[in-house]
Amino acid sequence: MPEQIYSPFEAFNFSNRNCFLTGQALTTEEEKIQVFPQWLMSRYALEDKPFKLLDESMATYKDLKIPCSAVVNEKYLEPLELEIAAAFEKGYDAIKELDDLKLFQWAGKLLYGIIFNEIQSGIKLQHSQGEEFNISNSIIHKFSNLHLMLQSLNLSVNFEDFKPYSVFLFKVDNNQEEFGYRDEINTLTFSLRIRDFGLIICLQDNGSNKRYHQEIFQKIENELLHPIQFEEFSGRVFYSAYLFNRLPEYNILPVGDDIYIEAMPLRGLSSKPLFDDWMNKTFGQVLESFWKNWGFLLLEIIKNPEKPMSFLFNDDGSLISESTIELPR
Repeated sequence: MPEQIYSPFEAFNFSNRNCFLTGQALTTEEEKIQVFPQWLMSRYALEDKPFKLLDESMATYKDLKIPCSAVVNEKYLEPLELEIAAAFEKGYDAIKELDDLKLFQWAGKLLYGIIFNEIQSGIKLQHSQGEEFNISNSIIHKFSNLHLMLQSLNLSVNFEDFKPYSVFLFKVDNNQEEFGYRDEINTLTFSLRIRDFGLIICLQDNGSNKRYHQEIFQKIENELLHPIQFEEFSGRVFYSAYLFNRLPEYNILPVGDDIYIEAMPLRGLSSKPLFDDWMNKTFGQVLESFWKNWGFLLLEIIKNPEKPMSFLFNDDGSLISESTIELPR
């Protein structure tokens, strides 16, 4: 028999008395790990920097922790952390050699750690106001599936002919001291721009965003990008993740000691396209946020509403070389 899958959203268990990954009881509430790994916080001096939660309360990066069994951490999480840290230290070429499942597991653990803290914070806030904590069924569905996929860390989980995620990796001419991190919890989208690379992961789309952006991605995936070019593509992915209108469903098939996860067809019974219509004005607002470092305003970005400003492509569709972009890194 395979080991039991842990489903924290069924009993809505987000106490510090159970391991976030396996659900096993902990001996002390101090048995925790950092959400943002120590090596990353040390490298970019993040420990005491502010981290804003969805309820507008402020924490610091080092405040964000999740309950985790010492055995689970030592056996499953630390080896992954060491491998990711070593690759990140070497940079783009080493990351390109990593199995993208490991990048998904690493980013998924980090994002789920933030979700865990957000839920704990929301529960405390609602209870302090004498209210029950409410969260939409669609969000529970997404978070629960992410947690299921994360158990590929500690259980023999096999994804049957699909990947639950989209991964985009680029070589980027970054300012070496910059820590460029962004996430969108509702769409489970993550980006990280550090050292000589930029990484974007959609954690629960069954590869749909990779297919949606395939044409553009193929044109730029082997090019050195300026940071503003990476942020432009990142904005595209974050926006399309918002437009993605399906909730993936899965069949879980225990076979012997293994657990097989099979993706149900995304189209289902709906004839509606997988993505809602792309609106250039909305995309312009996304770009304004993603280009904040360079100070471009929405009116400039969508001066031509049919063709928003781009640092990736010229009007004729040809790629803009990063060496010709005269903006700060």
